[in-house]
Parts: sequence; C-alpha cells; structure tokens
Amino acid sequence: MTDRKDELAANLAKVEQRIAAACAAAGREREEVTLIVVTKTYPASDVRILSELGVRHVAENKDQDAAPKAAECSDLPLTWHFVGQLQTNKVRSVVGYADLVQSVDRSKLVTALSKEAVKAERDVGCLIQVALDAGSSERGERGGVAPGGIGELAGLVARAPGLRLDGLMTVAPLTGEYAGREQAAFERLMDLSTDLRRDHPAANMVSAGMSADLEQAVAAGATHVRVGTAVLGVRPRLG
Repeated sequence: MTDRKDELAANLAKVEQRIAAACAAAGREREEVTLIVVTKTYPASDVRILSELGVRHVAENKDQDAAPKAAECSDLPLTWHFVGQLQTNKVRSVVGYADLVQSVDRSKLVTALSKEAVKAERDVGCLIQVALDAGSSERGERGGVAPGGIGELAGLVARAPGLRLDGLMTVAPLTGEYAGREQAAFERLMDLSTDLRRDHPAANMVSAGMSADLEQAVAAGATHVRVGTAVLGVRPRLG
C-alpha cells in the first residue's frame, strides 16, 4: 500500500466506526446509512484509491473540478453526486456525469436539468435542497428552497422528463433558529421528508450530516451522510 492509500484506509475505517456506532445508538441497521465521500479539491488519484477501498458514492460541488475528474474515473463503479449550488449554464456538463444532483432549489434549474437529461438520454436523480435558515419564501444563504416551497418544486421534478425525485438534502444552517442545533435541524428535515413521501412515496432519500455532525444526522434518521475532511484530510488552501 502507498502512504496515501494507508492514510485514506485508516480515515475511512474511523468514519465507518463512527457511522456504525451512531447507527447502534439510534437503533438502526448500519446498512440504512450510505456514506458519500466528498472529493472536492482532491485529485482523481484519490478517487481511484477510494474506489479500491470500497467507496461507491462520491460527491463534487464545482463542475470545473468535477467534470475532468469524473471523465478520468469513468471506468470505476461509482455513483457521482453533485452537491454544490448549480448555475444553469453548467447543467449540460453536470448531467454528463452526475447520477444525482442534490442541490435542486428552483424551477429554472429543474427545467434546465430536464432538458439536458432528455438530450443525453439519462435518468438523473434529484434531491430538493432545503434551506432551514430561509423564511417562508426566501432562498438560504448556501442555496436551497424554504420548507414552504418543497411541495411545488417536488411536483415539478416528479413531472419532468429525464428526472427522478429521490428526496431531500440540507446543510446544517449557520444562522436562524437552527444555528448550532444540528440534530434539531436534521429532525426538522426528517419531518419534511415524511410530508414529501405522502405524495411521493419513492422519494425516501434524506441527505444530511457532514464530517462534524454525521452522528446527529444518523440519530435523526438520515439515509446518506456526506463526509469529506474526515476521510480525505483538511482541504488544501486554494490560491
């Protein structure tokens, strides 16, 4: 094993232990939670090592980094998630490699994703990004639709050709009533997921929790956790 492979294997093992312990504490089966490794700012060589170590889900948040990386790793058995705020002019590129877009938060984006998915003959999974720091009709500081806008947007995705409504995603908010209350935020997301599944029973994916708060997300009922730093290390400074 190379030094980097040893490092990633050790980090993955620690994260795996954390997820397993959190599942046990919550009375959940380990298989109920999927680990998505966020590989942003790290090279394709790390993605390749992660695949060798058994990782099957990876996430990126910037198309200019993700597109070449995904192309370089196209031979690997990976599911690619796009988790960043997505501008419509990047949609064609993202649809080329992303199996799921977790940051759907406005109708214009749904329209663009559907158009490109149909053109590319792809079935793209979509998560509605929920902004728990938003007011009734605002968008959140880091993207996302206010809870009151979920139903309308979910309906648009469900009816859009080439798209599949898979569930909800959130990032623990830094401001507002849930600031510093990660578990309460994730429990709120689970309540919203329950509401969504009344109309869309198959939309049962709940993506919440990152390196610092994955335990709270698992306790609340998240089906997917997005972990970067705890697996890959502290991100290199850019610039």
